[in-house]
Amino acid sequence: MGLFKKKVTIDDELMDRIRVHVENAGFATAEEFIRYCIDKELAASGTADGDDDLHEKRLRGLGYIE
Repeated sequence: MGLFKKKVTIDDELMDRIRVHVENAGFATAEEFIRYCIDKELAASGTADGDDDLHEKRLRGLGYIE
């Protein structure tokens, strides 16, 4: 994890869109919304915590695990 910085730069145009969405969607902060989006994307891609079974199924399907 040492390779990743904890800060992310977001261009002004995107940040403006995020602020509008945060206000309309009822999120408390832009950070809360961004965290929600990242968690949702990671869960959809199968890289969220506890997805070892999903990875195993994919590897079996590819023939890497019997």
